[in-house]
Amino acid sequence: MDKDKIDIDIVRHSLSHVLAAAVVKMFPEAKLGIGPAIESGFYYDFDLPRTLIPEDLPLIEKKIREIIASGAKFEKVEISVDEALDKLKKSDEVYKCELVKDLKGENVKGVTLYKTGDFIDLCKGPHVNSTADLKDVAFKLDKIAGAYWKGNEKNKMLQRIYGLAFTTQEELDDYLKMLKEAERRDHKKLGRELELFFFDENSPGMPYWLPKGLTIYNTLLDFWRSEHISRGYQEVKTPLMNKKELYVRSGHWEYYRENMFISETNEGEIYALKPMNCPNAMIVYGIRPRSYRELPLRLSDADTIHRFELSGTLNGLFRARSFSQDDAHIFIKENQIESEYKNLFEIVERFYSVFDLKYSYRIGTRPDKYLGEKKIWDEAERILNDLLDKSGRKYTIKEGDGAFYGPKIDILMKDCLGRDWQMGTLQLDFQLPQNFNLKYTDEDGGEKVPVAIHRVIYGSLERFIGILTEHYGGAFPVWIAPIQVIILTISDKQIDYAEEIKKKLEKEKIRVELDARNESINKKIRGAELQKIPYMLIIGQKEVEKDNLSLRSQKEGDLGEFDLQKFIKRLKDESPK
Repeated sequence: MDKDKIDIDIVRHSLSHVLAAAVVKMFPEAKLGIGPAIESGFYYDFDLPRTLIPEDLPLIEKKIREIIASGAKFEKVEISVDEALDKLKKSDEVYKCELVKDLKGENVKGVTLYKTGDFIDLCKGPHVNSTADLKDVAFKLDKIAGAYWKGNEKNKMLQRIYGLAFTTQEELDDYLKMLKEAERRDHKKLGRELELFFFDENSPGMPYWLPKGLTIYNTLLDFWRSEHISRGYQEVKTPLMNKKELYVRSGHWEYYRENMFISETNEGEIYALKPMNCPNAMIVYGIRPRSYRELPLRLSDADTIHRFELSGTLNGLFRARSFSQDDAHIFIKENQIESEYKNLFEIVERFYSVFDLKYSYRIGTRPDKYLGEKKIWDEAERILNDLLDKSGRKYTIKEGDGAFYGPKIDILMKDCLGRDWQMGTLQLDFQLPQNFNLKYTDEDGGEKVPVAIHRVIYGSLERFIGILTEHYGGAFPVWIAPIQVIILTISDKQIDYAEEIKKKLEKEKIRVELDARNESINKKIRGAELQKIPYMLIIGQKEVEKDNLSLRSQKEGDLGEFDLQKFIKRLKDESPK
């Protein structure tokens, strides 16, 4: 296969099909789940007669290579849903039968099977022409994991085999190096080691924040508040639980109900924990008549929200059920869209440059299920494309990825390992203000409907902190580090002087600890380094007599003698200006 013309997603999907064929050869009793292509490769879920062990992976990989060497064709077979059900029942493929029944319930008339040698699988494709097209692809079976069928913990736990696949061996090798480094930086591991946060089985997907982690959280929020107050935002706080009727009105009950935590009271009323802040922001806007003179009206909100994510998809702070967003809803006139988005682009640049993070934008267009008229969506998408063209910032388009009420611009960030993350989002909404009958009085005295912009910059604070933890490997910039400075005494004789230094730093609002344990200075330094504290002030008798300190940096090592005021200035210079 010509590497310049290769479609890596098709290759990865084809490899998942060959993986299934290989597993069935080894385990004829295997029942097949699903096997999609994913960002770095592919996976397949199996119901097997025994638990797989790591030593099985090289054996399965050998079978895969044998199938690839056979040059078997990928043959597409189109059949009716009923024919597929009959064929799958005969082969006792219970999970595939369930998928076909789901399709039948959606009034799908036909499905496709793919035959490769003597292996047949229910699959929509596409695939490469034959397994021979995979012979030069660099792939490796990566790991085994448990996965509930359809991601639901009420279903049976299947065994998932992950594989990696790239067009060249060099790409695969680079990715494996990145995985090894990512494992070292895993935020779930660092969260416990550095005593930032943890998770407990009694509250799956809902983090416990420890004092050090909450310091990072609150520092980020403080920075967010100060920046937004200076830009004309007004912070509100709204109820965490609302009646079903609010979400029916907003459209979330129809389009988002499966992702909501819902309960019924003993009075028969149905409530839901809020999965987002926008319906409440509409209520705040609508409490009284509004004038065009109030627009743009910028309402910010950092409340906790809850979303029911399937247990199989939870992943530390990256995919949680309870989190907060640095949210805002901006109500504007149509002729203010361009100027307000320019303001938003400036905020994004400010926030991401503080962390020296590289980012780009991505437009999400109208999804299959949406509110409103197509012509309004077309106009909104045109506006966003024009704005990004004028911004000069690199962007891509993801068709069908908009919110159900409007198109959006997502912020994509690249971390130090080269991984891409979706962070905040800037959504343009012509629909919800109409649903809530929001109005403002224009210059001519007439009533008009405002446009709303839904936007978050960090995105989920939990997710942002998780990403920062891995990006920095737990060694946070000094201004957000939970402990910025630790004072290390060489002996008990320096404790009084160290206490004085500590008080002076605390007076300057510097987060400082004192380690006056009866331990060697090398052991104290090692402990501070493991805790990734940015600065160590080492105080011995020489420092006491000279009324100064010896400075050591987590990043730069020994920095020599320092005057206290000079050190304080250095610290403050490292905070955002």
